[in-house]
Amino acid sequence: MNEDNRVSSEQLTDKPANEERPGLVVQNNAGAAPEIAPVAEKPAARPATPAEVNIETQQVQTTKIECSRGLADWLVMNNVSLAFTSYQTGQLFLIGALPDKRISIHQRNFVRAMGLISQPDRVYVASIEAIWRLENILRRHERANQHFDRLFVPRNAQITGDLDVHEMAVDKHGRLIFVNTKYSCLATTNLVHSFRPIWKPKFISKLAPEDRCHLNGMAMVAGTPKYVTSVSQSDLINGWRENRERGGIIIDIETDRIVTDELSMPHSPRVANGALYVLDSGRGYIARVNEMNGKKENIAFCPGFLRGLSIWNGHAIATVSLPRDGSFKNLELEDNVRARGGVPWCGIQIVDLRTGDIVQWIRLDGFIKELFDVGVIPGSRCPMALGIGTPEVQQTISIDPEMAPISLDTVLSPKAPETKQFAAKDPVPAESASDTVA
Repeated sequence: MNEDNRVSSEQLTDKPANEERPGLVVQNNAGAAPEIAPVAEKPAARPATPAEVNIETQQVQTTKIECSRGLADWLVMNNVSLAFTSYQTGQLFLIGALPDKRISIHQRNFVRAMGLISQPDRVYVASIEAIWRLENILRRHERANQHFDRLFVPRNAQITGDLDVHEMAVDKHGRLIFVNTKYSCLATTNLVHSFRPIWKPKFISKLAPEDRCHLNGMAMVAGTPKYVTSVSQSDLINGWRENRERGGIIIDIETDRIVTDELSMPHSPRVANGALYVLDSGRGYIARVNEMNGKKENIAFCPGFLRGLSIWNGHAIATVSLPRDGSFKNLELEDNVRARGGVPWCGIQIVDLRTGDIVQWIRLDGFIKELFDVGVIPGSRCPMALGIGTPEVQQTISIDPEMAPISLDTVLSPKAPETKQFAAKDPVPAESASDTVA
């Protein structure tokens, strides 16, 4: 890697999951709520440099983060920030650009953080036993700690138990739909039970906590689940592990038709601009698949295990991870990396879908070796979040400026379903939608 391609080389100190850490560039005062103020009329003071940040002397593990030189400009030009998760270390990362074009990296702890939904003012994170909903409490003219235009605060935890929740999406009715990998089905939340199943592959004979086929990814079309990915068609406990190198499938949910069965450990199907994309993870390719005949076209090779994909403005944004045991055992990916004379990566790669070129990247080197999901936060320049069980979240209180009615009888029609009070552009939170929408 050429030195002039390195923008920053930050050191992360990885603490136990119950100890919170602020962002790398701007640090909250210990135990204090973030300062919220209107946007300054003149440029605010320069934030602390990494060397000025008070880092605890007891370092358990460290991870070095490097970014491509043009990443900040790419974020600004596309008017987005990024979010991604690591289930290995149990963290949510928020990536943004500071006014001086340095990269802000903000972290919060969620045990075994996996599936992710990122919206302009709302983020969902799936953890080991719950799906968390975080809300942005800043108005458009406000900033937290001088530079952050989003302050995501945990507002709800939907307790599901350990379902190995992979990818998630909000459907057109506001329901939270998720891939329930442990039970080999798609599911939604429920006010009483851990989940409510909505679909399973026809080769799965019953719902059982056995991760039979490793159902893992979901693509939405017009606000409805359309395609899913599965590593195999096994109907036995952990049967997918015996045939990881071939037989991965995409299923059309509407018809139960198998679009293709020629993938290797596929993940993260997405439909964008009329095309179906997928991560052929066992081989290392971002690919396009013909929805009619299943023919696969490789777009770009990425040197790591692909998992998690967002498509924005003609670009694929994907996470790559290192192998757990030092090698991608029985996977073509290992040979593909070796043939190119390289080594596996852990990080984020941004690919131009027109050319297949990797145009921007983030690389993590050290203790963090595996990432999971990635999302785009539209309209946000520099986001931050509060962690659960921290002094900051205890002391950060926001109040709705409008008084609520004493009785809802005056604002709700007796014949109208309760969900009518939510606008289409503001989906019903999952804990409400699951049981108010048929």
